[in-house]
Amino acid sequence: MPEQDHVRVEPAPGPPLLASRLTPAVPPEPVVARPRLLRRLDEGSAGPVTLVAAPAGWGKTTLLASWVRLGGAPPDVEPGAVVPDSGDLSVSSADEPVSAWMSVEAGDDSDRLWAYLAAALRSATGAAESGAVPDRPPRPDQLEALAATLAAADRPVLLVLDDLHRVADPAALTGLEFLLRHAGRRLRLVIGARAGLHLPLHRLRLAGELTEIGPDELAFTDDEVADLLTAHAAALPATAVHRLRERTGGWPAALRIAALAVRAQPDPERWVGQFGGDQPEIAGYLHEEVLATLDPAEEDLLRRTAVVDTVCADLAEALTGRPDAGQALADLAGTGGLLHREDTRPPWYRCESLLADLLRADLARLPADELRELHVRAADWYAGDGRPADALRHALAAGRWDLAGDLFVAHWPELTRYDRDPGHAPAPASPPEEVIRADPEVALACAAERAYAGDLPAATGHLRSAAGHAAGLPVPRRDRFLRLVTALELTVARLADDRAEVRAAAARLLRTRPPEATPTRVPTGVAGSAPTAGGGGAADDLDLRAFTGTALGMVELADGVLSTARFVRARAAAREADRPRTELVAASRAALLLAVRGELRAAEQAARDALVMPQCRGWSCRLDCGYAYLALAVVALLRDQPEEATANLGLALPAFDVAGGWAGDPEVDDDWLAAASDEPVAAAVAALCRAQLRRDSGDPAAGQRLLVRAREALTDRPSAELTGLLRAAEAELRAERGDLDSARDLLAGAADEGAHPGLAVTLAKVQLMAGDPAAAGRTLPDWQAPAATAWPLPVRLDAGLLDAVLAERAGDGRRAGRILERILDLAGPQGCRRVFTRAEPQVRDLLAAHLDAGTAHFALVSDLVRGAEQSTAGPAAAPRGALDEPLTERELTILRYLQSILSNVEIASELSLSVNTVKTHVRNIYRKLDATRRREAVRRARELRLI
Repeated sequence: MPEQDHVRVEPAPGPPLLASRLTPAVPPEPVVARPRLLRRLDEGSAGPVTLVAAPAGWGKTTLLASWVRLGGAPPDVEPGAVVPDSGDLSVSSADEPVSAWMSVEAGDDSDRLWAYLAAALRSATGAAESGAVPDRPPRPDQLEALAATLAAADRPVLLVLDDLHRVADPAALTGLEFLLRHAGRRLRLVIGARAGLHLPLHRLRLAGELTEIGPDELAFTDDEVADLLTAHAAALPATAVHRLRERTGGWPAALRIAALAVRAQPDPERWVGQFGGDQPEIAGYLHEEVLATLDPAEEDLLRRTAVVDTVCADLAEALTGRPDAGQALADLAGTGGLLHREDTRPPWYRCESLLADLLRADLARLPADELRELHVRAADWYAGDGRPADALRHALAAGRWDLAGDLFVAHWPELTRYDRDPGHAPAPASPPEEVIRADPEVALACAAERAYAGDLPAATGHLRSAAGHAAGLPVPRRDRFLRLVTALELTVARLADDRAEVRAAAARLLRTRPPEATPTRVPTGVAGSAPTAGGGGAADDLDLRAFTGTALGMVELADGVLSTARFVRARAAAREADRPRTELVAASRAALLLAVRGELRAAEQAARDALVMPQCRGWSCRLDCGYAYLALAVVALLRDQPEEATANLGLALPAFDVAGGWAGDPEVDDDWLAAASDEPVAAAVAALCRAQLRRDSGDPAAGQRLLVRAREALTDRPSAELTGLLRAAEAELRAERGDLDSARDLLAGAADEGAHPGLAVTLAKVQLMAGDPAAAGRTLPDWQAPAATAWPLPVRLDAGLLDAVLAERAGDGRRAGRILERILDLAGPQGCRRVFTRAEPQVRDLLAAHLDAGTAHFALVSDLVRGAEQSTAGPAAAPRGALDEPLTERELTILRYLQSILSNVEIASELSLSVNTVKTHVRNIYRKLDATRRREAVRRARELRLI
């Protein structure tokens, strides 16, 4: 920020001007320092226009005033004083830009606006004597003269315009826009505004001349919230701070109100848990400063669409009857900033949580018939869009018992929650007893809705109510009814983490399979399985297999079991039954387990299928996407693509931190392991990946510490497979660091029956490192035995490669070559390269000799030999593809994120960059790849093997 010059204002004829409007506002005390935003303003003010745009209460004026005051003193006039509209405002001769401030007020027409602009520009340029700055709306020749004066000035002029949205007449800013275009980049504007700004923002944005700071950047972080509370003598525990930031969305005004109010609370933590937009202080501010600025049609749109959590154009049209609802949503998200736009096609929007609280409180005061009609419209739209869980919730809220019962019977496998983030939706009114007596499936629908919302006691109560009416049903309907009761009992048991009851309920449910049922088909190419015989079975049987298979697979996963069978078959059944939500859950978990087993092609396909499904359906499936990204990270690691593995890990890890206990720093391993403890397999696999990446980067000690903590965090999960993987990886890192004794201790019991084969293979490696090849040969298990086909492929490849090394050391080069060819047969189709590129040094010699001797994998081996040679000299350069202008390292990283469902804002947060920086990189990526859209850029990058 350049220093603010002391200027002298001398009397002159004309109407007086308030010096307070030419002086930066005094920020409210206490002010929390926000260096990241001050740096953004410093960076942006080097360009033509910086726009700080957000609704009321987002701290625009406070930020700008703090920036100006910290950068230097304001004009040397007393706030509130009345000064004439003239005077000689002298400036210094320093090289830095000279700045001026102007606060815009409502009613500033062309004459009044330009009078203040003239005073501000004169204070910056010292041009009063020459008359170069007219004090009324200038003629074209005067504008040209002023532009020439600015262009010839020794120092750039930095003009801060606060609340510029108050200018209602677009013509009033015509002169300013002209100066901006023709002042030779010597005029720089820093603007604070809400919606409705009459400047050519699209042109500036496309020209790269606009720096934007919006609500996402103005939102307080957890640390800034803690600083604000401390400054108000209202300190809270970290969990309560995080909860408050989540409830407010980081909105500065709400946080300041909360900081003032929390001091008087006898139980501050409990008060924070109940803090919402319907509280009087927040509600009053929102009504006066936010909703009052909207026209009635916009306010009505926001209120009616608040009946749902997120809204798209079609749903908004169904709720409001407005054919222009989509454009209205886009306007409120764009210039208004009142809605957050999700990066989906079509776009979905959501309100800030506090504003949503207020709007829903307003909705509750609508006439009952009007509110019921909104719920009916929402239920009908969701049902038609294939979203039965949302449809059921609104059908029950509307009292449409018939629709609720029909939705449950038709879609029960999809009406269960698989993540750990309950909906927290309030319970709808219970149906009358006579309705349940006539149609007990309605009570089951209520139970399903409450289970989905995480209210298990209420779900159990509805189940009991339904079961009391089973005896009066006719036999065919009673059989179906009891099957659905069992399915709900399974769901409640799974959500309550009662694994024994899940298994028992699944067994009861499978006993209800129709007698003509046949085995589920498994598509060719999935996990290497061929289709089983049979005709696919009835629809009910497919539903049962998909539902129970997914539930049992999740129980096994919670126990740390790494078997793929449950999820692979459940996914196939769900796909055949057209149950996309169940298919997504099974596909994402199957992807990770397949990746761990080394079935990389099937894992990659399942992961990419899982990532596409939420975009197509508009779901928010954070945990499912986390599993898919983690699977892609494992695939990339085993293919020796460390940058892609790192990028996918960065996308995966936040998904498992549902409680918000992790700071988001990839280096903070303890916090993350604690946050992911409910997903033991994901936590262990992520720890394995990160440990290997740290070893590759030259820090095996950090990788070892991470694996130790991972084992300690998972002591309550007695899975031989999971602990075996962690012990083997830790022992290898210890041995590489020269600690052979502790590595052997860690591998104790490697030869025991039931021990993970990776332990024995690693022990053989350690023995070879210790100089005892004979002991290594005796310890190495038979990796070519029929039983070894069940091993994970990476373990089998490790064993085979060690066998080849031992054969070469024994002087049997021909046997070593035969073994190596067999290993290549196994690794080649999956693209496994890490086992070769990160192995001991003699592997390079083995590969080179094998290349000379002849191989069916000539291209792969020659590539591996080159890669091994490069790895000895340093990291291999990432491929860039056939591009006229290669992508930079930062652009490659952002390109990998473009494969995800993350928005530009979320990518910026992941990489600790500004949104504008990410957007600039994205534009460069599109230009270099000759693409115009995100999908096109990703497709082109894959064709060039950039990702």
